[in-house]
Amino acid sequence: MEIMIAGLGKVGQALTEQLTKEGNDITVVDLRGKIVDEMVGTNDVMGIVGNCASMATLKEAGIEAADLFIAVTGSDELNLLCCLLAKKAGNCQTIARVRNPEYSDEIRYIKEELGLAMVINPERTAAREIARILSFPSAIKVDRFAKGRIELLKFKIPVGSDLDEMRIMEISQRLHCDVLICAVERGDEVFIPRGDFILKEKDVVSIIAEPVNASIFFKKINVVTNQVKDTMIVGGGSIAYYLAKELIKMGIKVKLIDRNMERCETLCTELPKAEVVCGDASDEGMLMEEGIHRASSFVALTNLDEENILLSMMARKGKNAKVITKINRIGFHDVINELDLDTIIYPKNITAEYIIRFVRGMKNSMGSNVETLYRIIENKAEALEFIIRKHSEVVGVSLEKLKIKENIQVACIYRNGKVIIPRGSDEIKLGDSVIIVTTRTGLNSIDDIVRK
Repeated sequence: MEIMIAGLGKVGQALTEQLTKEGNDITVVDLRGKIVDEMVGTNDVMGIVGNCASMATLKEAGIEAADLFIAVTGSDELNLLCCLLAKKAGNCQTIARVRNPEYSDEIRYIKEELGLAMVINPERTAAREIARILSFPSAIKVDRFAKGRIELLKFKIPVGSDLDEMRIMEISQRLHCDVLICAVERGDEVFIPRGDFILKEKDVVSIIAEPVNASIFFKKINVVTNQVKDTMIVGGGSIAYYLAKELIKMGIKVKLIDRNMERCETLCTELPKAEVVCGDASDEGMLMEEGIHRASSFVALTNLDEENILLSMMARKGKNAKVITKINRIGFHDVINELDLDTIIYPKNITAEYIIRFVRGMKNSMGSNVETLYRIIENKAEALEFIIRKHSEVVGVSLEKLKIKENIQVACIYRNGKVIIPRGSDEIKLGDSVIIVTTRTGLNSIDDIVRK
């Protein structure tokens, strides 16, 4: 696909790198020549230095040949204007990042009137991701396939768990649960495990199952599955606002702390059902006074990564609360993972993932049959949902007879409303939704899972 990206901030750079890896032809546009040169030097892309709201710049960048235009500059209004011009000049699909909460109630109208294919609000998207995790606090991450009928959940095996030293093939016999373990993280290594793989405490495990079977599995291993009763949120920015609204709708009590008096007054008005406290959350005494030791969940959403990390470590100290930490800088991913912070949210990565999922959907109509994509382990493993719309070499052949490539697992088959955790004798059929988990990248067709 021919894709043009306007704006080379963190999201723009992440999109450029990932979409290039997936075989797309990328042109990037930004006013900052140094950043454009860096992206051209490190990725196989074209770069144009200029104003993306200029028709001359867009034409120089080749907008007439573009299939998709993505505007992720720092300005909502500039993003919308760029998309309008790009659609007029090139008749391409357009995506705009729009962050201002003032536009949140008007997004549908803006999208329809400007003919946008997609509008994404990183803060709102991140808030929904956090709310989903707080509804299932034992999970580090929750993703859904087949319109919510299948869940992929990531969790850490607790110290002393029955799963410690258990072979994967023994799980269904000993626990009587219909779940599939599809990925295991152990230190820096990632495994797509087979039946003889032995689990260990502190492994980070990804399972796939129907929601009811996932709940049964967690109860069998004595892991709490009920949503949290209350949460303490530190930081009163846009993510906190959207998150508080989501949690209140879910019946979860919300206490929100911010040091800015004016912002607190605004939040009191906009969130009348939340308890808003004006104070400095870096003061441990203040947090204790507000009940951090009693809260069943804690979310650190300040603008400083360092403060979020320290607050989260304090919240985890000596208690079993669900702790979620927002991190903006994605360059220290490996170092931060060593800190054992429970769940970490990277809003910029979430934004990039949603857009990449949309791009995969566009490719679907152009020949690929990828329906949904989730990165279950950052830059190391992903789960893809394929819809089998036409005959292929994988259809009608038992899985045990297919020559499936290394590090690829057929994790689930969804057929006529029924979820199938596949065994060797199962076959893929026309009309099935098939979920593949792999450490390989660039799978565009279900046929790509088979050795040629």
